[in-house]
Amino acid sequence: MQNFDFFSLADFALSVSEVNQQVKDLLESDPVLEDISVKGEISNLSRPVSGHVYFTLKDEKSSLKCVMWRAVAAEFQELFKNGAAVIVHGRIGVYERDGLYQLYADAVYPVGRGKLFEEFLRLKEKLEKEGLFDSGRKKPLPYMPERIGVVTSSSGAAIQDIFNTIQKRWPLAEIYLSPASVQGEDAPAELIKAYKNLVEMKPDVILIARGGGSLEDLWAFNDETLVRTIASSKIPVISGVGHETDFTLLDFAADFRASTPTAAAVAATPDRLEIIQAVDFLTVKMNRLMREKLDKTAEKINQLNRRFELAAPLNQIRQEQKILEQIHIRLNLWADRYFKQQRELLIGLSRRLESAGPSSVLNRGYALIEDENGKIIVSASCFYSDEKVTIRMKDGDRDALIL
Repeated sequence: MQNFDFFSLADFALSVSEVNQQVKDLLESDPVLEDISVKGEISNLSRPVSGHVYFTLKDEKSSLKCVMWRAVAAEFQELFKNGAAVIVHGRIGVYERDGLYQLYADAVYPVGRGKLFEEFLRLKEKLEKEGLFDSGRKKPLPYMPERIGVVTSSSGAAIQDIFNTIQKRWPLAEIYLSPASVQGEDAPAELIKAYKNLVEMKPDVILIARGGGSLEDLWAFNDETLVRTIASSKIPVISGVGHETDFTLLDFAADFRASTPTAAAVAATPDRLEIIQAVDFLTVKMNRLMREKLDKTAEKINQLNRRFELAAPLNQIRQEQKILEQIHIRLNLWADRYFKQQRELLIGLSRRLESAGPSSVLNRGYALIEDENGKIIVSASCFYSDEKVTIRMKDGDRDALIL
């Protein structure tokens, strides 16, 4: 390969990190791998002091690296044994540093409960294909509900958590409780009836909730009729069943899935303290905008008043009078300067005339000779014999006879 080909190829080569990131993005964007259950046998079990659980899930032909974080693992400690046959639920992700893909587990079930879980997966796949879980079907939750309907057991801890949370966050809302069994064979029918009773009361949002439990305990919320009923609801429904790691088909059919009953109450209500802060902020902002608007309006009014005053006839006359007074003052100043300049010019000319006149010449010792007619004789050739002339000097005149 030529050198320039090598450098051209290097310009387009990906780093190891970029490759791992690309693989991560591809795997973690696959909806199938985001919510997956895998059956196999636990091996290579490791429980470091961090509290996380690392293990391999294997069958006859292959193996899969798995990890469960400490916050979740405590609930399933008794199920982690080398050689145990389990069903692990979670998502597929990539550990970029080692370029390793693995299953990030959030729940573990023994194979002994596999039939029930397989029924869960079968029904989930069936309803999912029908589009009951599509995001486009989800309805938005009301921001400030006035009436909140609750379907749960009247004797469980969930109802108290919901009441306390709603009262703390949004005490303006009315709470309608429609009680029902949340476990057992009769629970699905009671849940559907309780839901329909609430629909007649026309609440703004409905919460369906209960505390955590095993797959069997929560099975009522996987009932197909219940799921179809909630999926077709015209009122927004929030599912708050179990703990964060518990999933039921109701969660997928509801408009919003909350991890716990308390989280469902939080999702259904705004925080009154946040609203009070928002109102205070908007009040300050509104007052500032009003002051700015009033200031601008006042300035505009002042400008209009000034324009009106300038446009009034009397004000125009006064303005013209001021202009005339200024012109009169300027004319007087100009005339004074002009007459002064002319006077100085005349004085200068007068002095020049005096210095050039006959008197000035006589005062310097000269004399003028005039004939009998008073004409000044300027040349010797103009004299005639026996002609009488007058000699003018500075201190007097003398008559003379030309010989």
